[in-house]
This record gives sequence, C-alpha cells and structure tokens, in this order.
Amino acid sequence: MRRQTATALAATLLATGLTPVLLAAPASAAVAKHYDDFNGDGHRDLAYRGYNDTDRTGGTVTVVYGTAAGLDTTRTQLIHQDSPGIPGTGEEDDMFGETLASADLNKDGYADLVVGNPSEHVGTARYRGTVTVVWGSGSGLSGGTNLSPRSGAEGNFGRDVATGDFTGDGSPDLAVIGGEEAWLYRGPFTKAGGTGSVSKIDKSGGGWYSHGLAAGKVNGDGRTDLVVLGTQYETGDVPRHRIWFLKGSASGLTSGPYKTFASAPWSATIGDFDKNGYGDIAVGLPDQSDGKGAVTVWRGTSTGPSGSSTFTQATSGVSGTPEAEDNFGYSVSAADANGDGYADLAVGVPQEDVDGRTDQGGVHFFRGGPGGLSGARSSWIAQTVLGPADDYVSFGGSLRLRDLTADGRADLGVGGGFENGLLLRGTGTVPTTSAAITLPAFGGGFLD
Repeated sequence: MRRQTATALAATLLATGLTPVLLAAPASAAVAKHYDDFNGDGHRDLAYRGYNDTDRTGGTVTVVYGTAAGLDTTRTQLIHQDSPGIPGTGEEDDMFGETLASADLNKDGYADLVVGNPSEHVGTARYRGTVTVVWGSGSGLSGGTNLSPRSGAEGNFGRDVATGDFTGDGSPDLAVIGGEEAWLYRGPFTKAGGTGSVSKIDKSGGGWYSHGLAAGKVNGDGRTDLVVLGTQYETGDVPRHRIWFLKGSASGLTSGPYKTFASAPWSATIGDFDKNGYGDIAVGLPDQSDGKGAVTVWRGTSTGPSGSSTFTQATSGVSGTPEAEDNFGYSVSAADANGDGYADLAVGVPQEDVDGRTDQGGVHFFRGGPGGLSGARSSWIAQTVLGPADDYVSFGGSLRLRDLTADGRADLGVGGGFENGLLLRGTGTVPTTSAAITLPAFGGGFLD
C-alpha cells in the first residue's frame, strides 16, 4: 500500500550508520516461512523509513529484529546507500526507503527487503528512480542489488512496490511502479540481478496511469492477486479515480474489474473481514467530501471483488464527527489483531482535531466479524498514548498490522510525525495502548 503523493506526513527519510546484529541460526534452503524474517530465525522483523541525521542525506531504512518475545529495540540496523554493499550514494534529492516491501526473492530461506528510491538521479536521468533488493542472511540484511528498469519504467521507478506469488509457482514475484506504469517482475531473483520475465501491466482502453499497489489473496485460489491504484482518462480527458483488480494466474496477472471513486484512492489493503475465505479490498479515500475522508470495502468473492460498503466518521457506531481535512482513510492496514479468525482494519485519521488540538490525529479500529466490518465494532485509539495531547502530531499517518509476537494476534504499528512511531500489542479485543513500544529511529512509513 502506498499514498499517492508525498506530504508533510511522509517525513524525509534518512539516518546513519549500520549497527551490527546478532547472528541467527541458519535457515533451510527453502522459501522463508515469514516474508519479513530477514535473518531466518523464525521471528518476524520490522522495517520502516528512518530519518535524516545531521551528516547524512539520501534516505535510511530502520530494521528492528524480532525475538520469541517480540521486537528487540536494542537490535536495530540502519540501511542506506552509504552502507557497505548497497548500490549508489546518498544524495540530497534521494528518497531511499520511500517505499518498502519484502519476500524471499532468491528462495534461500531468508526474507529480502525491497527498497524503492523513486527520486534517485541515475547518470543524466533526473528522478529516474531505483529499486534495490537488500538480501537477507543469517546475520540479517547485507548487500544489495539494483533491479533493472525496462524501457518506459524510467521515471520515479520504485514509486511503489509489492510482492506476492502472483503465478502460484512457489517463487515470489515483484510488482513495481515506474513511469506511471505498473510492471511485473517474475521470480526467482538472483544476487547478480537476474529475474524471470518482465511485463508491463497496462489497462486496455488507454489513458491509465498507476500510482499505488496492494497485494493479497482475494478469490481464494491460493495465488496472490494485485490491486493497482490509478487514474484513467476517458473521452474529453476527464480523469477517473479508480482501483483495478488483477487476478493471479499461471501466466502472471489477468485483468479483472475496476471500481471508480469521486476522489483519488490513496491507500489500500486486503483482509478477509467476514471470514468467508475471500479477501476484501479496503480503500482509503482521504480527499473524499472536502477531506472528511472515507474507506470503501470492495468485498471478495470466488470470481473477484463484487459489492461494496463505505465507512466514514458519520457511520453509526463510529466515534467522532466528520470535518473537512480530517483525512479519514489516509492510511489503512488489515490483519487479525484479536485472534478470532476475522481480519480487522485500522484506519488512520492524521488531521483529526481533538479537544482544540490541531492535527492531533488518531486511529479508528474496526473489528471484523459475521457480515464483515461494522461501525458498532469500532474503537477509537487516541494520540494521547504518546503522552499529553498536542498539536500537529498527525498520529495515524502510517499504519501496519502484523503479528510480531507469534501469539496469533496482530500488533499495530502507528506512526505520525518525526520520531512518533509506536507498536501496540494485539489483545483479545483491541490493540492495547498499555506498555506501548517506542520504535527507534522512526521517520515515516512501514514495510507493507
């Protein structure tokens, strides 16, 4: 999932140095069990954008390694273009880490980190962009290889990235946006830069421009499906804000239905909110209704998405009141946070004003259940978990739900402005604000 444009919430990304990590037991020569276990020790790790140090430019990714008890915030690694083995050099206009994804791309038992740097200058090509695969190993992430963009992809290459086994052949694949087009790189990948075949994902009818991606399983056939966020220009050059569903298939991706919105889709995530075996697509529409915002859920079926419902702060049971520029739906993330088998949905409202505090922000948490999401099963997670309420915290600007403790309950990562990253542990009901974990060197969005 990727926001369409960079805003003040997407903090400039940079940090310095490479902190050694502890060695882990060797992984087997098979695809890693967890797509975000970079050192093969069986525990999920967490990657997110870092922030600028005073003496570094270009962008940094912070990695916090997991243990049986969850994240160990004393075991962090900072990765940037001045790290040993990482191609390129950190420069002022670079955005290394603006987009992130992961999977075991070379099938060696260690998950690899995919890092987008869409504003990278390459030779005389300004803002050509790069995508770097940082390779997993028993000692953590180490060394990297740049992906070669195809003709037509050179222009903010890496604006978004997403992984999944779209072909169902057991080798993770990679989708990338570059040149306002989406591209499918089939696996497996090699450290020398080799990939499977590459093809452009282009919508018939022309005039389609891609800006975001979300990957997940929608139709229940076991293959990963892809959702592309974009704009299509039709007769009279009228822009249509749309998301486009593509079904995973043995040959790659097969074009499916699209859905049109009154405002641009900024974020998307996939989760089975009604536990019927099919993934539902939740789409964040923060510009809807003068920035009041909305989230539309396009329900999954055996033939793809069909039928939808929309949630706002005016939905019965949802706390708060919709106001212009709240940006409800700026960020969304889905996973089962209470262990009941239903996916839940976290929705960021980073410009929410609370008790007279400007852009304090917060998160609406919707629990899945029979029939899917409901306002009656929603809760409000306030910015005050950070301490006394304050202005311009923009709590909820970035979100990520994933089980980092292997207890069957997803934990909620929440980000806002600089150095405001927190992890809230999953519980039997709603992620708890008690004993929240501060994420070190946090400066922006999470790994998808």
